[in-house]
Amino acid sequence: MPDISVLSFEAAFAELEQIIVRLDAGDLALDESVTLYERGRALSERCQTLLDSAELRVSRLSENGDMQAL
Repeated sequence: MPDISVLSFEAAFAELEQIIVRLDAGDLALDESVTLYERGRALSERCQTLLDSAELRVSRLSENGDMQAL
């Protein structure tokens, strides 16, 4: 599995979706479920961090007048 800290938003989100599908299926051993859950939480945090960063960049652009009204 790739290091979460280098994943793009799209890659992290796609992997998170796959984990959710696998966990929802309910046919995993407990250890595997816990491991996938932990990775899913980390992927979710990565996605949120990237979204927060993008939001901050857009806000800064708006404040500086570098962006036309959306």
